[in-house]
Amino acid sequence: MSSGPINSKEGKVLHPDLLNENLKKTQYAVRGELFLKAEELRQAGREIIITNVGNPHQLGAKPLTFTRQVISLCAAPFLLDHPEAAKIFAPDAIARAKELHKAFNGGVGAYQDSRGNTHVRAEVAKFIEDRDGVGPADPNHIFLTDGASPAVRLCLNSILRNENDGILVPIPQYPLYSASIQLLGGTLVPYMLDEDKNWAMDMASLQACGTLVPYMLDEDKNWAMDMASLQAAVKQARADGKAVRGLVFINPGNPTGQCLSYDNLKELIKFAYDEKIVLMADEVYQENIYQDERPFVSARKVMKEMGEPYASGVELLSFHTVSKVNVSGVELLSFHTVSKGTGGECGLRGGYVEMNNIHPKTVEELYKICSINLSPNGVGQVAMSCLVNPPKPGSPSFEQHKQEREAELASLRRRARMVTDGFNALEDVSCTFTEGAMYSFPQLKLPAKAIAAAKAAGKAPDVFYCLRLLEETGISTVPGSGFGQAEGTFHLRTTILPREEKMAEFVSKFRDFHEKFLKQYK
Repeated sequence: MSSGPINSKEGKVLHPDLLNENLKKTQYAVRGELFLKAEELRQAGREIIITNVGNPHQLGAKPLTFTRQVISLCAAPFLLDHPEAAKIFAPDAIARAKELHKAFNGGVGAYQDSRGNTHVRAEVAKFIEDRDGVGPADPNHIFLTDGASPAVRLCLNSILRNENDGILVPIPQYPLYSASIQLLGGTLVPYMLDEDKNWAMDMASLQACGTLVPYMLDEDKNWAMDMASLQAAVKQARADGKAVRGLVFINPGNPTGQCLSYDNLKELIKFAYDEKIVLMADEVYQENIYQDERPFVSARKVMKEMGEPYASGVELLSFHTVSKVNVSGVELLSFHTVSKGTGGECGLRGGYVEMNNIHPKTVEELYKICSINLSPNGVGQVAMSCLVNPPKPGSPSFEQHKQEREAELASLRRRARMVTDGFNALEDVSCTFTEGAMYSFPQLKLPAKAIAAAKAAGKAPDVFYCLRLLEETGISTVPGSGFGQAEGTFHLRTTILPREEKMAEFVSKFRDFHEKFLKQYK
């Protein structure tokens, strides 16, 4: 008689050898080996310049005053009618906090709808409508979440059924996607971003790589995609037995910092429609734009302006009542967060996903899954309210709020230039300009002796370089291998978030280290 699967080892059910295999295979480089080493050095008393993660407040960014005043009052509602409150808090912050406290029916400590508070979802819908100018958004198709990452995982969990289901993900990519797809048992289908074409999406080099799904962009046409190449590659992937069900794009890009043009988005939407693929639009950096040539444009806006058949789809009378279901329309999932932009409220964990052209019964299934967690956190929802519904012109907080946002964006634009120029001034380093988001992703042309030394140390060459950089300068970065990179190239990712005075120190320390490194290994 069979004893069944092994349930314990060395007296432990949760023995490392007996864990979920997908869990053990999952990697998340942003908080991997380099992060742990930096923490070890910091706890030993070393000063660390933390550039490995997009965490603005940790690096000196100040919270937006209006947001924190509203949060403070919502968290301590007994202050709302305190006689001294008007001396500390702006009158419009008090009014907003009263409005939200009432809408939350018990305050931020009370459970809300599993999709998030109805009032805040209506504010998000209005924000989307005003941003895009192409008609109303449906609050019932907006789910508030504890940051954008849980929203991404929720949607991936609905798309992926087994290892034969693939998600197209840009390489270099933010490892949320590779980690989540691995953990959920699906297959990551990479498409390469071409560094030599300012991170244009050029997959010609990957057509020989099995189930990868390549496509090209034409540099002379402002990253316009060669759809014939894309379609041929998807056909090959499907011939290899993969069901390509989703396509992730990050706009502005992480870690590459590029901004997609209107025409890029049109091509992506047409491709998704033709191939019946769900678009996952990671738009969390939409406020972080550092150039004027390619302003942020949402995928939703482009899709709606393209009209039928791309923009048509499910129409609802209410959440549970279907008026009409069309088979046409691009299935689009769009993500946003309070963690980025000028607010940088990473620790408050507020985000959302907006669903366009998603079957209503699927929306109900996702609602059921969200119900397992009961509701998103209250403070994150308040922060989202402040993000999407900031002080209006003429209100008491408007000028201060406007000045705080503009000053931070102007500083980020200067820091983006400082970092890019600093990298490009170095021998054997090249870096495309950070058009948006919070990162630079320079390429390192490492000497053969350095590559050999890395091999002898049992490290990938870019990991070896980044560890040396950390140990000698206190600069904490992430190796490019944690994001994916073209074969034979080496990179690192750094944020542009240290304050300007600290950024000058960063550039100087990096330069001195790099020159010393080349002298040792060239």
